[in-house]
Amino acid sequence: CPTLSSFFHTFARALPSRRLHWKKQPQRRRSSPLSSSSDRNVAMSSPPASKKPRTVSKGSAGDVDDSIPTPEFTTQLDYVNLTSHADSFGVDPIPTSWAHPDPTVRGPVICTVRHSSQRNAIGAHSGSYCIYTGLAVAAGKLNPEYVPNLKLTSPVFGIGPHKSWSDPKKIASIDPFGHLTTEVFGGYLDKGFDIRPTIAITKAHIDLPETREAIAAGRLVPDGKILMPSGQSVVSKAAIEPVWYLPEIARRFGCTESVLRQSIFRMTNGMYPELITRPDIKIFLPPIGGLTIYIWGDPDTIPDEDIELTCRVHDECNGSDVFGSDICTCRPYLTHAIEEVSAIAC
Repeated sequence: CPTLSSFFHTFARALPSRRLHWKKQPQRRRSSPLSSSSDRNVAMSSPPASKKPRTVSKGSAGDVDDSIPTPEFTTQLDYVNLTSHADSFGVDPIPTSWAHPDPTVRGPVICTVRHSSQRNAIGAHSGSYCIYTGLAVAAGKLNPEYVPNLKLTSPVFGIGPHKSWSDPKKIASIDPFGHLTTEVFGGYLDKGFDIRPTIAITKAHIDLPETREAIAAGRLVPDGKILMPSGQSVVSKAAIEPVWYLPEIARRFGCTESVLRQSIFRMTNGMYPELITRPDIKIFLPPIGGLTIYIWGDPDTIPDEDIELTCRVHDECNGSDVFGSDICTCRPYLTHAIEEVSAIAC
């Protein structure tokens, strides 16, 4: 799991779019599905239009109060937008500068449905689970205008910032500021922007019968802080949603960004046309599962290279991990890893 290992390495060291218009094109020779992006964009782009000037909040005297734009809310439309285009009227994504050390300059990742003209990311939050949001709205069980109040939320422990966060070659598959939405992007939230965290940090208790057996056998000695006499482990937890920076993802896979975009567009049966029509947007929230990190011990000591760090990259398995099936050895590997990290942490 390169994303998980990358996360550990990183933190250890460190107005709606216009409708789609088809304009008549001169006859040209048919091209392959992976032909050059410039040819394909000619056929899919709307006629050029002047961009709408950005609206910025002003103070009582008419002076610019700050650099945060005023949110523009998407309303229910009587037509369906198949895609958006970079040069269309009203399209004005919030600027981002990936890997900039100052989060106010880097900018927030906005990928919610309430600001379609100001989105700066392709895709949707929650990966494949966004389908369930659509089901809930269709069934009338969820108001599509609902926005969670995140102003009173904050991580229960701190991570970073680290020097590696400002290196685009080290951060490519997560948003390092994803757990600090209310802290570093509070000004956007105060103005009404719907910005969602992509990392949730909390505490958790883990209770495994194998841990109790290890205590009874004397292999583990509870310290009363991390490992309780009851066998429960008190751990720190980080749930992470993938956020891809496409230029660096392409570099790592040894291809151009154009080829990467076209390949994903093709192999998802055209699920994300903005991969083709919005080359100005460099951030992509892919429809894949996230990951969860469980930390035994003090997270603040992770960057300390003098302290032993034990890491297990585990692919969760419902059959073995949950139901104890012997069809595979996932659970024994997991419980062995937990025993090892508990022994080191305690």
